[in-house]
Amino acid sequence: LFPQVLLLACAEDLECVPGFQRKVFYIEEPFEFTEDEPILNLEFDDCKGNKQLNYEVSNPDFKVEHDGILVALKNVSEVGRAFFVHARSEHAEDMAEILIVGANEKHGALKEIFKTEGNLGIPRQKRAILATPILIPENQRSPFPRSVGKVIRSEGTEGAKFRLSGKGVDQDPKGIFRINEISGDVSVTRTLDREAIANYELEVEVTDTSGKTIDGPVRLDISVIDQNDNRPMFKEGPYVGHVMEGSPTGTTVMRMTAFDADDASTDNALLRYNILKQTPTKPSPNMFYIDPEKGDIVTVVSPVLLDRETMETPKYELVIEAKDMGGLDVGLTGTATATILIDDKNDHPPEFTKKEFQATVKEGVTGVIVNLTVGDRDDPATGAWRAVYTIINGNPGQSFEIHTNPQTNEGMLSVVKPLDYEISAFHTLLIKVENEDPLIPDIAYGPSSTATVQITVEDVNEGPVFHPNPMTVTKQENIPIGSIVLTVNATDPDTLQHQTIRYSVHKDPAGWLEVNPTNGTISTTAVLDRESPYVQNNIYTALFLAIDSGNPPATGTGTLHITLEDVNDNVPSLYPTLAKVCDDAKDLRVVVLGASDKDLHPNTDPFKFELSKQSGPEKMWRVTKLNNTHAQVILLQNLKKANYNIPISVTDSGKPPLTNNTELKLQVCSCKKSKMDCSATDALHISMTLILLSLFSLICKSFP
Repeated sequence: LFPQVLLLACAEDLECVPGFQRKVFYIEEPFEFTEDEPILNLEFDDCKGNKQLNYEVSNPDFKVEHDGILVALKNVSEVGRAFFVHARSEHAEDMAEILIVGANEKHGALKEIFKTEGNLGIPRQKRAILATPILIPENQRSPFPRSVGKVIRSEGTEGAKFRLSGKGVDQDPKGIFRINEISGDVSVTRTLDREAIANYELEVEVTDTSGKTIDGPVRLDISVIDQNDNRPMFKEGPYVGHVMEGSPTGTTVMRMTAFDADDASTDNALLRYNILKQTPTKPSPNMFYIDPEKGDIVTVVSPVLLDRETMETPKYELVIEAKDMGGLDVGLTGTATATILIDDKNDHPPEFTKKEFQATVKEGVTGVIVNLTVGDRDDPATGAWRAVYTIINGNPGQSFEIHTNPQTNEGMLSVVKPLDYEISAFHTLLIKVENEDPLIPDIAYGPSSTATVQITVEDVNEGPVFHPNPMTVTKQENIPIGSIVLTVNATDPDTLQHQTIRYSVHKDPAGWLEVNPTNGTISTTAVLDRESPYVQNNIYTALFLAIDSGNPPATGTGTLHITLEDVNDNVPSLYPTLAKVCDDAKDLRVVVLGASDKDLHPNTDPFKFELSKQSGPEKMWRVTKLNNTHAQVILLQNLKKANYNIPISVTDSGKPPLTNNTELKLQVCSCKKSKMDCSATDALHISMTLILLSLFSLICKSFP
């Protein structure tokens, strides 16, 4: 009658023990419990006829008939792993546990039953409050509240009440669950969302009429049963994978991973992957395969078809679908696009577009003369396409260089040292081209990777060249006008042309020079002065031109440096020329004189300082030498407030020496309270000449 009940065998009959004759019942989990269909027979015996026998089931979806038959009140597919049945009669009460097991759990369940401590006939310890776990599907619809379970108390107490507490009752989120104080029925008041809260841990206790706890608390676990209400989502995009062209079949390109917010332990989050669409569809509509469980995308075509250079485009886009429920039709889906790029490898060498290139360049000119073009079928964005050029023959003087144009990949051949038509009118270069990246082992550079460049040099009328350049000569300053400085020499590089050369002055800052236009003789037109501002560091610089007779004429420029030797042609100068002193000064050292000379040594110091002879009964000052360039003027007595002119001569050491006679103006001023007053000295001006004349007049009157 009950094929799903696992019957227990007993070795021998036992004496009547009040209560359930088996404390644990195992039921093989069906796909669904059908309404009113008998499930099993619960054998309860109080040994006195079972008068007024009542049953209570912790799961509200089941009931026990008066004859002990357990049935479902409705079609039920989600039950949980266990629930309890409480039986009570006039003479006995007991508790039995119903365990739901899968087919592969039968063996282990039977072993548990026959453990020594759980042998049939030995009643288990009673629990005053029985709170079996409750399972509630998420997303239930109204009406609410709805009963979801029941808490049973084995001992009845007058006025006792059930009380429920915890998160979801009196803690946030509050009011989701409540319990009937009398019957122990647990109900839910609103729709649950497993992805928000998957489990609730509540506590049940029994209180007396005053609210005092008389039993418990006991833990009540409520689990929210997952419903397939979340689609798979690809959260890590964009998804871009790379695979090298020519890769073997089965090469892993990338992995696609989707996320499902449903319960990962159920099929609601069991994902399977599939390729919905491939773009483009050539050379095969099935270039790739995705592992339905792992999400790995691999190549499935032969390496020959995975050829980047023969494809319409090196980029493929795959629409990937992830479906839950293990891929069943009822599963929810989510999609994402995977972009796969076929990477290039260097399997095509660069090749010149022709075997020989021509170029023409004028002699004396530098720069790019020709662009060498190549073709390469590899990816332009890689080193497998970028070209590297090398001159392998015909460039012994290193007159040529070649560089790669990064935009066009062409070889830009340049002249870096001016070519000379008179030396060689033709040049032949051999150039090779390679890639930045090495070729793959099976590919080699061929004859098309080398080319010849024929270069023709055109003759140009070149300007004459001075020898040497610059030209240097040493001359003494102040040489007579018309003196020959030197004769310049310029030659024409165009040896195959017979041209004449004429000379001219190009730049002569001081206007001292002229040049014979025919023979290049340079002579002076003015006195050369080493002290001139046009002379720098004793050197005078002038520029001259040599002009050939070509059409049009060509010009060469020569530089002349004249080093001027010094002559003693500058008298020394004296400084300062004004001095002031107090009329009552105690220190009669009036001033320190210095001398300078524009000439060079030995035509300068040591200088000789002298004072013109003083006439009269008393001398008023003297000059004392301090060193080679300085002397000191000392008063021999205090003078009255006036201006005095002291004649002083200074002589250099040149041969012959030059002397400069200078008057030092001396102002004798009145000084009071550290202030010098020279305002009246001009009115009292007395020169040495007047003093001498006065003395001479007195002497003459003394001798009539």
